[in-house]
Amino acid sequence: MASSAHPAAPRIWLTGASYGIGRSLAVELANCGARLALTARSEDKLQELATEIEAVGVEVLVLPGDVTDRESMQRVADAMRDAWGGIDVLIANAGTHVPTRVEAFDVDEYMDLMRLNYGGVLNCIEAVLPRMLEDGAGHIVGVSSLAGYRGVPGAAAYGATKSALIHFLESMRFDLAGSGVDVTIVNPGFVRTPLTDRNDFDMPFLVEPDRAARIIRRGIERRRREVSFPFPFNWFIKFLRVIPMPLYMLIMGMTWKRMKRD
Repeated sequence: MASSAHPAAPRIWLTGASYGIGRSLAVELANCGARLALTARSEDKLQELATEIEAVGVEVLVLPGDVTDRESMQRVADAMRDAWGGIDVLIANAGTHVPTRVEAFDVDEYMDLMRLNYGGVLNCIEAVLPRMLEDGAGHIVGVSSLAGYRGVPGAAAYGATKSALIHFLESMRFDLAGSGVDVTIVNPGFVRTPLTDRNDFDMPFLVEPDRAARIIRRGIERRRREVSFPFPFNWFIKFLRVIPMPLYMLIMGMTWKRMKRD
């Protein structure tokens, strides 16, 4: 383990670090000097990532675990505090996407998705929040999605998990006012990852993971309440959020027809 990081470097716990946005974000944060504790289910992938990060001279902890396991997340947080004395920032990024197909409706699959994308974030928050409140300082970052703003075709189950997360974090921000603990909600649009590579439709304003990582890192550093991107797609989705349902159905239907591949 490298030991040359500046003492003031933030101690960041990042979940879902083994691939996609999480992996790119880990590299981005490391290049800016953060101390990183990396969590995902695949210890081998985390070790590979840690080796890459240590080469830039920052401290790394590999703390594998499943975010759907409440006790496991508590153990991971305890291990990080034992090693570094505390946790400054939680970036709850672990999650996945499962397309919703009405002809193959599967409640178990959708509930598993909710336990991962929503419940997994709550498990991580529970593991850090009491100590952050005690210290009067901390930063909770939840990675949601623009898909959580309003219903979109093929994403009923996924969008529901992200909508729940947005609602929870927005509400919790009120409860944490004045506590010293900040909340940031990250809402990406389409980012090129192994998950989005499976999509059978054209993805507007597709963002490369390295660019997404830079945007997220800057938003976290500025302790912004919301980090939503890319700009044109973000505002289009927010526009759809406030228009009447008949107009929304018309616009979304037309948009989906243009996006869908033959």
